[in-house]
Amino acid sequence: MKSPRFCSACGAPLAPTPLAGRLRLACSAPCGHVEWGNPLPVVAALVEREGMIVLARNHAWQPGVFGLVTGFLEAGESPEAAVAREVKEELALDASALALIGVYPFERKNEVIIAYHVQAGGEIVLNEELAEFRLVAPEKLRPWDFGTGLAVRDWLARRC
Repeated sequence: MKSPRFCSACGAPLAPTPLAGRLRLACSAPCGHVEWGNPLPVVAALVEREGMIVLARNHAWQPGVFGLVTGFLEAGESPEAAVAREVKEELALDASALALIGVYPFERKNEVIIAYHVQAGGEIVLNEELAEFRLVAPEKLRPWDFGTGLAVRDWLARRC
């Protein structure tokens, strides 16, 4: 993630400043604004429909690359409501049961992922963000070493 160079409050240059035991970017002008760099909360859904796991490919991703349904938590929204909303928005499926898998740092994008196993029903209809989907039998599902792949790993470990 690229660090900001200018203060989002007044536009003055930011300077590395020791604060709260770490080096932070703080405004060089008297406004006193600090860029804390807090991660954004993201929800992820490991969607199970009729015994199969739904993996989706975003239009921006390379062909053959699939992942879990994800989205940002909105202001005033619980993670449970957010993950059900994302499943509805992206796949047109209705969530019938949610179970927290875990919470995972995703430092590359300065995010924290809150991952759920989502039982869902209905007909899959992709929104404009998604290019295609795959249905994968749980025993054929393989985790990847970053981001939502860690939630897949943990979900698979609990199934045994």
